[in-house]
Amino acid sequence: MKKLVCAKDIEALGARGETVCYVDGDTIVTPSARDTAEERGIAFSEPMPVSGAAVPGAQEIDAGQVYQVLKALMERGLLEDIFKPFESERHENGLKVVRGGSVKMDVFETGTPGAKAFFQELVNKEESHISAGFLVIDHSEFPWELTYEEIDYVIEGTLTVTIDGKKYTAHAGDVLFVPSGSKVIWGSPDKARIFYATYPANWADLT
Repeated sequence: MKKLVCAKDIEALGARGETVCYVDGDTIVTPSARDTAEERGIAFSEPMPVSGAAVPGAQEIDAGQVYQVLKALMERGLLEDIFKPFESERHENGLKVVRGGSVKMDVFETGTPGAKAFFQELVNKEESHISAGFLVIDHSEFPWELTYEEIDYVIEGTLTVTIDGKKYTAHAGDVLFVPSGSKVIWGSPDKARIFYATYPANWADLT
């Protein structure tokens, strides 16, 4: 019998901190599952065949444990090239070119159950007074209070911003400015992909 992998299966892997979904010839992966995997930086791979004598204790090691070990190595800079969230080129003066097609998205914690949002910071507070990155809102809405200034460029899809009961809608190619102190509801009736820039760069520390 064929095994079906859907978006919820990928979300469950992401929630456990796993970065690989193992599939074989009897597995069917839905298009939504592939989209979710791309957003969360989860790769599909065939299980590694086990041959020869069993390794003592090997059955006690699962993918989650392996991931935690590799993550610890990455934090020490030992696996930077493997786990880096995007590819980039840098100049010694600070200039940086990020390859957009290489960006792996992380879950954006909205505080709203069921909301699907993902982001990746491309320029951070260690590099600039302004931070910048990608944000994806997938058929979701969530309230947010800005303690920083933000400019958004809609790459694709539809972005909605509700403030004081009035909803504003932005489409691909539109630019938004949201001043500090705003209490808004971010949303998208479809799947909005956004490039954002915030000031100051340590916006995450201010929320």
